[in-house]
Amino acid sequence: MITYNYQFRVAYPDTDQMGTMHHANYVKYYELARWELLRNIGVSYDSVEKQGVMCPVITMHFRFIKPTRYDELLTVKTTLKKLKGVRMWFTYELFNEKNELINEAETELAFVGRDNWKPCPPPDFLVKAIQAKTGSDK
Repeated sequence: MITYNYQFRVAYPDTDQMGTMHHANYVKYYELARWELLRNIGVSYDSVEKQGVMCPVITMHFRFIKPTRYDELLTVKTTLKKLKGVRMWFTYELFNEKNELINEAETELAFVGRDNWKPCPPPDFLVKAIQAKTGSDK
């Protein structure tokens, strides 16, 4: 649907005793990549929240293929796969400097009201931005 590449360098505090990036940090970088994808199509997280809408992650899956090490430059290929109803799905492929796939992940997010945490439709401007980028009216 929509793809965006986000680069980052593994910081020393993100590594563990084994000298690799700790698994909890993948969540952080995938979230940054996800919101940069949306920012790239003109939608900021702040603009979504100002509409009274929150986007919690409701499912997350990872597949660790190779370790990452301190100071490696990594690229997250983030893809917004689908926006349907009150949910949206993203996939992530993490590549090292040799362009080797080192991690894959998927997340599913829900749109909920900030005050009641009940499912709600996504903001119209988000739907329109996705439609403009994909050329789709769905």
